[in-house]
Amino acid sequence: MKLYKANIIFTREKDQFEVIPHGYVGVEDGRVVAVANHADAFDKEAEEIIDYGDCLLIPAMNDMHVHASQYRNQGISMDLELLPWLNQYTFPEEARYSDPHYARRMYSRFVRDLWRYGTMRAVAFATTHLESTRVLMELFREAGLGAFVGKVDMDRNAIDALHEPADEAIANNEALINEWNAPDGLVKPIITPRFIPSCSPAMLRACGELARKYHMPVQSHLSENAGEIVWVRELEPQSHNYGDAYDRYGLFGQTPTIMAHCVYTAGDELELMARRGVMVAHCPTSNLNVSSCMAPVRTFLDHGVKVGLGSDISGGHDLSILRMMVYAIQVSKMCYVRDKSKHFLTLSEAFWIATKSAGSFFGRVGSFEPGYEFDALVIDDRALNHDNYSLLQRLERFIYLGDDRHIAVRYCRGREIPEPSVVK
Repeated sequence: MKLYKANIIFTREKDQFEVIPHGYVGVEDGRVVAVANHADAFDKEAEEIIDYGDCLLIPAMNDMHVHASQYRNQGISMDLELLPWLNQYTFPEEARYSDPHYARRMYSRFVRDLWRYGTMRAVAFATTHLESTRVLMELFREAGLGAFVGKVDMDRNAIDALHEPADEAIANNEALINEWNAPDGLVKPIITPRFIPSCSPAMLRACGELARKYHMPVQSHLSENAGEIVWVRELEPQSHNYGDAYDRYGLFGQTPTIMAHCVYTAGDELELMARRGVMVAHCPTSNLNVSSCMAPVRTFLDHGVKVGLGSDISGGHDLSILRMMVYAIQVSKMCYVRDKSKHFLTLSEAFWIATKSAGSFFGRVGSFEPGYEFDALVIDDRALNHDNYSLLQRLERFIYLGDDRHIAVRYCRGREIPEPSVVK
């Protein structure tokens, strides 16, 4: 067992922080044994004590919705709404990933930058291309980061270069499942129908059957944009709402499911989401950039719906989940201005969403409670002039003012993660 000594901060529950000044986290076989104030509180003697002095030790970040193949397009065409943005910029960029060499160059930079910002686990969209999806999974594994990686499935309403017949899509997904779905693997596949408008009923049905056959998790988009919702209603007239359209094909909580955005989710759709245990990936910067509106996160929490944070590169322009906490709080304050009954997010709630709530999609991840995998960041915030601030004030200042330069060490599943290499 190793002991890590630092100022420990984490959240067991969303409403309060656990703070242990100059405390110890005991870790064995990549998992937390216990957290204590003194080294002699542990049942067995430590083989090593790693002392990080006055640094903060917090759980690592989890990005629950990111398009790895859009990494190069960050900050481009932010003056367009969702559907024109997809057709004019996003789909042409994704088509370039038919070349695995291009994919390796771009994906290696993407994985390195996840590491920079302290994101040790991600739920990522790749593209429709099998070989390039393999490249992304290999790069995650080589880096030592955890990920669910989705080979995107789509067979309508996109450029020809991204169309893939349903039978080919399923065969390629099965190949990835057979290659990558080890029970204890850090990197695994996830079934990824892009969204209802880009998937025919045959594709959606086949994805649902594949998810059930192998008990695979599912990711997609839900109720992001008003025009998109109208389009879904036209394409799936038998469905009661957007979520019900997924549900009819077995893609809405029949296996672990995460849906990005959910900006307009309410009523029956919200109740179905809560009943099915579907997680929301809240992407505040993307929702603002593509003029979607503001997701009702307080409503989700009040209804017992799980929530994580997503950067949604490149609808979002910022890969830092730390900053997504700030944006989520700010967006919730605008929702509060509109409806005073929906109180804005507190710092502990945003932190809990980014760590323990999001981490639950990967298993026991996102906390320093016994049995949790040790995903952690060591924060050296001396450059932020932390003198005379409490530990929680220091954490808040780091979240609002800090960046990757203040992350001294990163851990995933108990292993210190060095900076990943970049392909030239």
